[in-house]
Amino acid sequence: MRPAGRSETDSLYFDYPHFPFVRPPELEGEAVRHPVAIVGAGPVGLTAALELARHGIPSVVLDDKATVNDGSRAICISRHSVEILQQLGVDAPFEQKGLGWTQGRTYFRDREIYRFRMPHSDQERFYPMVNLQQQYIEQFLIDKAAASELVEMRWQSAVTGVSQDDSGVTLQVATPEGDYRLAADYLLAADGARSVVRKAFDLSLHGEAYEGRYVIADVRLKSDFSTERRAFFHSEALPEATILVHKQPDDIWRIDYQLAPGEDPEAAVEEAQIREKVGLIVREVMHESDDWELEWWSLYKASTLALDDYRHGRVLFIGDSAHLVPIFGVRGLNNGVADAANAGWKLAWVLKGLASDRLLDSYSPERRGATLDVFANAGKSTRFMTPPSRGHALMRDAALALAYHNDYASGFANPRQVTPYTYADSPLTSADDDGFAAGPIPGAPLINRRLGDDDFLLDHLGSGFNLLHFSEDIDAALERELDTLRSRGLDITLLRIARRPGGEGALVDADGQLFAGYGAAPGSAYLARPDRHVAARFKALEANVLEAAVTTALGGE
Repeated sequence: MRPAGRSETDSLYFDYPHFPFVRPPELEGEAVRHPVAIVGAGPVGLTAALELARHGIPSVVLDDKATVNDGSRAICISRHSVEILQQLGVDAPFEQKGLGWTQGRTYFRDREIYRFRMPHSDQERFYPMVNLQQQYIEQFLIDKAAASELVEMRWQSAVTGVSQDDSGVTLQVATPEGDYRLAADYLLAADGARSVVRKAFDLSLHGEAYEGRYVIADVRLKSDFSTERRAFFHSEALPEATILVHKQPDDIWRIDYQLAPGEDPEAAVEEAQIREKVGLIVREVMHESDDWELEWWSLYKASTLALDDYRHGRVLFIGDSAHLVPIFGVRGLNNGVADAANAGWKLAWVLKGLASDRLLDSYSPERRGATLDVFANAGKSTRFMTPPSRGHALMRDAALALAYHNDYASGFANPRQVTPYTYADSPLTSADDDGFAAGPIPGAPLINRRLGDDDFLLDHLGSGFNLLHFSEDIDAALERELDTLRSRGLDITLLRIARRPGGEGALVDADGQLFAGYGAAPGSAYLARPDRHVAARFKALEANVLEAAVTTALGGE
């Protein structure tokens, strides 16, 4: 919603693009079959399209809108998500525009009681978290998609029905110039919480919806306060409300505040009410001047809901179409981006004939496992931020009161920020080598390490599998094994890591940080999947075991 007299796209800081309708060949009577159709051109659907393109697979993306989503919406991008964007070659505009941050504060009765800091060092290329409004997120991804010959964007194209059989998926599409049927081998449903695709197959989300509601408001306000997350409990301005404050680019501040028990949601989103409460927060909580402008607002209700299975035949559900998670801990967008990366590479390798359809069976257990992990953490955060009962409220307030005078109790206010999920129990993950004392375990994502000025390990990854081999010399038997695997069409990049210069193509770990971070010795190796998650690791790699690890990571036996 926007202030009276302003349209949905009349923004104080963002120029909303207009995407015209372009007649598709199907409306001309042509029979076209697409490898992958994607419903939804939000951040998750666009990430999936770019991930498919990274592996050479074309896709068609359909969306019923003619512009990007309005309002800031999802604003916090985790380091893991930015590393995914780096693989897609679109990280630069996010770094240039976004505001990176490392810490947050919690206040009780206007006194700071807790400060959390996310792990960060000069070994990382990206901040733990970057704040950026969703309009920019979508715009940057759309620009990248428009530059790709493998991504076809179809705007003003509403999917009204979906069916499938053993050979593919058929979509019914309504456009300004008529309806048509679109045929595809596979479908990625990225059409959000009210997913038309999900409804077409009569699938339901299951879980818990919380009672508390929040107003989300964007205001333009000049302030020198640093970029970090701030949470306020029992402030003088709104004693019954939990308040969250985030700084965004372009002098835009995101303010979330909880509705009071029994407060009418419809009345709460009336402009006069919004202005009154935001004004109180700006003056008495943020301690800023009254010189602010209202940009946009919406209403939010926390849920932990998910499909029982994220795969339905030839349809894979990604993002909010598969699960709804609370905003606390900034998990919604970041989990959706991880869904897209996971589904994208697997679909690509199946469509290229490099893996059987069994590979897709791993999508649901991996990403639903990530969702359930989110539920466990975000559920705790949600019950703390928005107590579901008087008992929970009393316990929450007791913990806050303890933290007021006792440092040991301040951890109760920990927001449990999102962290990447480890696919330890995935059928694609090989058993661990117990010789490691450090480093990412099988199923965990690779960690970054600095190699030099503006040079980091993850900068060197190929688009397929990556084998990190810690060695001073080229292993002839390993090279032969890699040549055999590549002769089958498998994309495997060898990254040889040495302690000193010498040898063609070696990455030099001059200060030993990479060896130490990975718990590696000469001869150690890590096999990473295309989504950077470790498939297997070996304290001393023997060439003849590599094929088995690759086969397992592709869903084979």
